Amino acid sequence: MLLSRLRRPDPARTRRAVEELQLSEAVFKTCPWQPRELVETGLRQWLLCCGAALRDGQVIGMPSHAVDEAWHGLILCTRRYTRFCDAAYGTYLHHFPDGDGSGGGTGDSMATQLGRTVVAWSMVAGPDEECVLWDLDSKVGVDHPWGVPLDRVATIESALREGSSD
Repeated sequence: MLLSRLRRPDPARTRRAVEELQLSEAVFKTCPWQPRELVETGLRQWLLCCGAALRDGQVIGMPSHAVDEAWHGLILCTRRYTRFCDAAYGTYLHHFPDGDGSGGGTGDSMATQLGRTVVAWSMVAGPDEECVLWDLDSKVGVDHPWGVPLDRVATIESALREGSSD
């Protein structure tokens, strides 16, 4: 996914829009995994991460197949999605699937992009808010789960803490 550098979203505005986003049944037509509340939480966390990535002009990777399906469903609700993007980011958040070839990607590996997703989460997480994205697919029973190994998440978070204490 390539995130536009036109405007830098305000973190409080993004969080408010994510919290207020109504997720209709249509969002979950191709996302059968349960519990849906967990997938909804993952989608909301993903959308928060996208705001941080937009602010920094970064491309991040999608760590969950289940959340990706829900995001696709949200994108297909075009008016709702456009209004949400406008409210959350001030610009449309485009989706460039891996292998699309339309010039949307950076050429960075998915591992690099997923590492940036961990960094983005560290920028948007509320106090004591746990990210469900890293192993969500395993928890909801996706046959071929995506994810970020928890030891890699811990390594990235540790490096961020060490870097901020310099």
